[in-house]
Amino acid sequence: MPDQDIKVATHLDNFIHVPEYSFGKNKSGNLIIQGDNKKVINLLYEKYANQVKCIYIDPPYNNGEDYIHYNDNNKHKKWRDEMILTLKKLKPLLRTDGSLWISIDEKEMHYLKVYADEVFGRQNFITTIVWQQRTTRENRKVFSNNHEYVLVYAKDPKAFKKARNLLPLTKEVLKRYKNPDNDHRGVWQSVSANVQAGHAVHSQFYEVTAPNGKKHTPPPGRCWAYNEERMKKEIDSNNIWFGNEGNGVPRIKKFLHSAHAGLTPETLWLGDFAGTNKIAKKHLLQLFPDSPVFDTPKPEQLIKRIFEIATNENDLVLDCFLGSGTTTAVAQKMNRNYIGIEKGNHIKDIVVQRMRKVIEGEQGGISADISWQGGGGYDFYKLAL
Repeated sequence: MPDQDIKVATHLDNFIHVPEYSFGKNKSGNLIIQGDNKKVINLLYEKYANQVKCIYIDPPYNNGEDYIHYNDNNKHKKWRDEMILTLKKLKPLLRTDGSLWISIDEKEMHYLKVYADEVFGRQNFITTIVWQQRTTRENRKVFSNNHEYVLVYAKDPKAFKKARNLLPLTKEVLKRYKNPDNDHRGVWQSVSANVQAGHAVHSQFYEVTAPNGKKHTPPPGRCWAYNEERMKKEIDSNNIWFGNEGNGVPRIKKFLHSAHAGLTPETLWLGDFAGTNKIAKKHLLQLFPDSPVFDTPKPEQLIKRIFEIATNENDLVLDCFLGSGTTTAVAQKMNRNYIGIEKGNHIKDIVVQRMRKVIEGEQGGISADISWQGGGGYDFYKLAL
C-alpha cells in the first residue's frame, strides 16, 4: 500500500478523456496523461497499485542547463525534495517482482542513490548501469564526459531475480554454436568442465579417461564441475566433448535449444548496444524535421534493453517524466502496456505526434530490429484540475 504520508485518491473522476489526441485502437489500456506527475500518480493508485512491472524515469538532472522544452536549473534542496516525493509516490505502483530504472548524470547521481536508498531500502538496490551516451570526444571541457548512469531498484530483489530475463544471444555469441559431431540435439558450444577448487569436495578430484585413452586430471587449483559418478553419466549421454580427435581436455556441451539460452545482463552499456543521445536526436529530427526537438533525448535502443530485461509482453510499464515519448514508443513497438505522464504542452506537440507515427508503422529507432509494422493505440487524458 502507499506510504502513509501520501494522500491517495479513491476515484478517477479527475481525468478528462480527450478523443482528438487519442489514436489507434480504442480502449487499448494504454494511457498518455497530461498533468503534474505527482497529482496524476495520486489518481492511479486505486486501479494500478501493485500492477506496474517496470517504471523507467528520466527526471531532471539538475545540471544547471536551460533546454528547449524545460529548465534544469533548480536549487539542490528543491530538486531533492521533488525526487524523494516522486519516488515515494511511485513505489506503491510496482508489482512484487517489479523494478525501477532511473537515468541520471554525474552531478546528482550519488545524492540520488542515497535518496532512493532511503525510499526503497538499501537492500532493494540492484545495480548501477554505466551507459555510454556519446561516442565522440568533447574537447571543450577538462574531461570529455561520455557516460551517464541508470540506477536500478527492485520492489523485492528475490522476486525480481526470478522474473528478470536474460538478454537475447548476439550474432557474435551465436557464431560460437556449432555441431562438429552432428549431435541430433542441434548446435552447441563447449564450456570448461573444470572449476575453481576453493569450495570443492573430495569427490570432484579424480582422473578422466578420454575415448581414445588419454587421461586427464584437473589443473592445479581446479577440480571437475561434477563428481565422478555424474561425470560418467554425462559422458555416456554425449554431453562431454573431448575434441575432434577424442583425446582433448573434457568440456561440457551447452546446447542452443536450452531453455536457459541467453546472456546475463552486464552493467556497462556501450553505444552500439544501447544507442546514444546522437542516435536519438537524429531519430527525432527525422520524425519532426521542422520542429525544435529535445537536446538530449534517450534512444529507443536504451529503453528496449531495459524492457528486455525487466518485462515481458503485455506487462505494464510507466514513465512519469515522459519527455519526447521514447518510453511509450518503445512500449508500443514491444507490445507492452503503458502509462506515460508529462505536464508540458510538448506532450501534444511531440509525444502525440510521435505516437501516431509509431502506430502507423514508422521505421526509425528499434523498428527494423524487431520488424515493427505498426498497430495498437492509446487514450489521451488530462487532469480536470
